[in-house]
Order: sequence, then structure tokens, then C-alpha cells
Amino acid sequence: MSADDATADPGADAAADSSGEGGAAETNPYTLQRGDGEGGADDHHVFWADAVADRVETRIERRIESGERDPDDPIVIKGGISPSGVPHLGNVNELMRGYFVAAVLRERGHEVRQVFTADDRDPLRKLPRTLADLDGNLVDLGEVNAGALGRNLGHPYTDIPDPFGCCDSYGDHFATIIAQSADAMDIPIDLLSNTALYEDGTFEAVTRYLLEHRDRAREVLSDYQDSVDADGDYVPFNPICANCGKLTETVTSVDVDSEARSASNSRAGSEATRETTTAATVDYECTDLEAGEQTIEGCGHEGTATLREGKLPWRFEWPAQWEALDVDFEPFGKDHAEGSWPSGEDIARTVLENEPPVPMVYEWFTLDGEPFSSSEGNVALVSEVLELIEPEVLRYFFAKDPSKARDFSIERLDQLVDEFDRFERIYFGEIDASEDEKRFAERVYPLVVSEPDPDRIRLSYTFAAVLGMTEEPSIREEIARTEGHIPDDAPEWAVDAALDRVEHAQAWARRTGNEFDYELKRAAIPAHDFDDATGAALDDLADFVADGGDDPEELQGEIYETAKRHDVPVGDFFAAGYRLFFDDEQGPKLGQFLAKLDRDFVVDRLRRER
Repeated sequence: MSADDATADPGADAAADSSGEGGAAETNPYTLQRGDGEGGADDHHVFWADAVADRVETRIERRIESGERDPDDPIVIKGGISPSGVPHLGNVNELMRGYFVAAVLRERGHEVRQVFTADDRDPLRKLPRTLADLDGNLVDLGEVNAGALGRNLGHPYTDIPDPFGCCDSYGDHFATIIAQSADAMDIPIDLLSNTALYEDGTFEAVTRYLLEHRDRAREVLSDYQDSVDADGDYVPFNPICANCGKLTETVTSVDVDSEARSASNSRAGSEATRETTTAATVDYECTDLEAGEQTIEGCGHEGTATLREGKLPWRFEWPAQWEALDVDFEPFGKDHAEGSWPSGEDIARTVLENEPPVPMVYEWFTLDGEPFSSSEGNVALVSEVLELIEPEVLRYFFAKDPSKARDFSIERLDQLVDEFDRFERIYFGEIDASEDEKRFAERVYPLVVSEPDPDRIRLSYTFAAVLGMTEEPSIREEIARTEGHIPDDAPEWAVDAALDRVEHAQAWARRTGNEFDYELKRAAIPAHDFDDATGAALDDLADFVADGGDDPEELQGEIYETAKRHDVPVGDFFAAGYRLFFDDEQGPKLGQFLAKLDRDFVVDRLRRER
């Protein structure tokens, strides 16, 4: 959940201390802490989403019994994001957590609607250093129309021109990338624009209610924000200035009781069009907006706005979304667990007299050991990651226990892929595993892979990276078959799918510049000029490989020993190997690399025969 303020893991049980009643009851958002559940060990689920689904069902049943809910209404799962910076992989946390709970509930026969709000009526408070185009390329602010942003600080994201010039607004551009990410992960969501929800009246009733009960709203918020005086004149609404288009926090009066006058808040023209309507209005003054360490100057204009011509402050907007959209469950990051959630729950129960949704806190994860940061360039988009791994591998990553902090390492992406491959093989009963691992794989794999098929073929990710050193598809397949990775009777679709991983692994090698980022010169022997001792040593090493020496560590050790036996400097001998295979003076760890190639080719190349 975003705002303008403010290996398999079997055994992750989900439970919370929640009375579920009205009043001042507090709901623990940490739903995934083992031992907190009412049912204790008997209440244990192998998959966290099952435990969350239990809580959602309990909420639904209670509200149906009390008459607060129509049994035919769909279950609503929500997430959201404010369009600031780059919509990166970390933002998918919320999408995927909601998806798995939705999938479990659908398995149980429920109709589920997963919505995701773009909080695009938030004001732009600072200029992002990095943006992303619709193709997933990260670009610096200086590479686009930065003026489109710089001239519009304090304006809603949907009123700011798209700096790339491809979408209707900056907010729309950001939301489009979120939609693309969901599509790439095959997550069916309804992406909702907050701006549209204000303008079409979806939020109008709850906004009006909050303004009618603004004294109580102010009193509740004062318990959470020192800047709000319970006896002061704070009003929970931020109008959009009709003169300059910026959001202002200064409301001077509220009219919600009568057939109120309403001024058209369009900035097209200087004459206000007045009409008699039942719409509530607020009078405002456009004052300065504090945005971190900077102040965004207001224009001083005094005007009138309807409730469709502004927005609620975040701490009220979040519980307003729950009410207006009938939200039953929402996951969010731990930053909200100690801030926005307590105030949101209190506002929902005490002011709106509405039961908040079932909450769930997820831990953040890091990217190669560092926090995600658009300004520091430490980000990865879903589109980027899916160039490196299959969607099911990424889905597996998000299927893990959300209550545990993790690192998503692109440098060591091979480890995640190996972990997924093991998870898959456990599901198909191809390897031995613990009972917990078996139960987890049996439960979760069908949610990660939409069509499980025992005939699928997975090449080892690092072996695929080795195959990626040659560009010829037929040679890649020949090596894979020769080395026994592709059975003779494998169906064509399985072969094609297996070889698709080569493209992913090759892209990974090139992105990270790792030991697989070399081009294998397989078609012809590179030009070389070795002395007799080096030639004899290469022949000797070829004999070792021909006799079955293909263990990576043994082969690496034999390279050293062979050089010593023939009085060839070790560095020169390695360089000779790199020259033969890469036409280079350096390369990957030679023994481990040669062990992954087909033996006949390695032997012939060491003998300089092909």
C-alpha cells in the first residue's frame, strides 16, 4: 500500500488477534506470526494465503449474518500505489500477495474482485530523479520533458502532462506500467484511478459524511498527528485550486447541510458558473503546501469547490476507499502497520462506523542487498526481470512467507531458479524431500504454474547460460541433447520451452557481466600459436576429459596439475584454454565451464581438431 504521507517456506501460519466487533476493537495487522492464532497448532496451514483466506471468510460470514452484506456480493481484495518515482518490482509485492489470497478464495468457490487503486489525485511533491518509459527502460529526468513535471509541483498527477508524451497524464503513464506488470504476471486486476473515483461520485457520499462529522474526525486524527488540534479548525479535505490547479490544505468553511451554491471549478475561463444543487461544497484559500524540505507556493486564490473537485487527506482517503469499494482484505507494507493502519482502523470504526478489511503486513525485500531506490538507480521493473526468468519463477518468489524479509538478487538469480526447479521436481515426485516441502509444493505449485505438466523440461539455469554462449539454436539443442538434458522422445513444445530458458540465462549473463558473459567460438577454432609444451599439456588434458573427467572441481584441479607436469605457467595454460574456446585471454572458471559442455567437443577442441 502506498500513500502520499506518510526456498519454500512451509510453516507460515497466519492468525491475528481480532475481535471483529465494532467500537474501538483493534485488529493486529501482523497476520502471519506463528503462534498468534486462536486455533494454535491445529489451525496451521502450510500456505500463508490459506490462513488469510480463513480470516476473510470469517469476516464475510459474520457480516452476512448481521445483515451488513449481501451473500451475492463478490469478495473485494484491494491494493494501491501512489504514482511517484518508478513502479518497480517491490510494488508487485502487493499485487502478488492479493493475487494468492484471491486464488485461494476462488478455489473455495467465491467470486473475487481484485482491485488496485492508483492514488493519482495525490499532488506531485518533488521531482523524481528516474522515470521509466512504457518499454521498461529507466531514464533520467533530464532525458524527458522535465518541465512538464517541474511546472506542476503541487498538482494532482492526473493533471500533469506525461513527460514522455505517450499517455494522457503523468498519472496515467505510471498506472499503465502497473497494468503492464499485472498483465505480465497474469494477475487479473481492476485498476482504478482515484481521480476517476472522485469525479464520478464514487467517493462523494463518504467524503460528505466525513465533512458532516469533521469534529469527530479531527478528534480521532489528533491522536495520531501532533499537527492536528482536536479543538482546532482542521477539515479533512484538500480542494484543487480553480486558479492555479494545485491542491490546498486550507479550507475556510464547509457547506454540507443545504441546497448549496456550487462554483464550477474548471480552470477554463475566469467566470464561475453557478447553479443550484444539493452538492456539498467547501470554501478554500490556496496556501503554501509543505512537501518535505521544500515549500510549494500557493497562489492565494479564494474559491469554492465541490467534493468532486479535490481529495481527502491520505489518512482519511484509505478508510474511505474501504467503505466506497466494500474492501474485505488488503495487504500492505510494514511502514503502514505502525502508522496509517492504526489511524485508518480507528477512523473506519469510530467515525465511519464501518468494519475495516482484514489486514496483512508484508515485509519489504531488498534488491541485491540494498533497498529499492529510484533516486539511487537501485530498481528493477517487472519487465526487466521477466527478461531474465520465467514468470512462474517470479510468482514462486512471491509465494513465500510474506512475514520474512528477503533479498531479490539479480547477481545470484541462478539460486532462485534452482530453488524453483527443486520446488517443481518435488511437486512431481521426482526427488526426495521432507514432508513439509512436499506439502508446500503440492499446495502451492498449481497456484504458481497454471497448467502443471510432468512432461515439461527445465534446463539448469547455469547450463542454459553456457548454452547462451553460442548464438546458434541448433547447436544449443544439440549440446543439450548430447549431455542428456533433453530426452530423445521429448515433445516439441517441451523442447522449445526448455530452450527458451537459454535466452533468459543469456540475458542474465549479459546484464550482470558474470562468468557466462562470453561468446563460445564453436563454429571454428580461433587462431592460436602454442609452444610444444603447451600443446602437449592440452593433449594430456584432452585425454583426461576423454576418460570421463567431467566433474567440475576435479577438472579444475586437473588443469593446474597438467600445467605443472608440463612446466607450463598456470596462467599461460588457462590463457591457452580461453584462446581455444573464446578467442580471448580470460574467461569463466575453466574447469566448471568445460564440464558443462558436451565431452566430444571439448576433447576435439583441446586437441585442436575442430
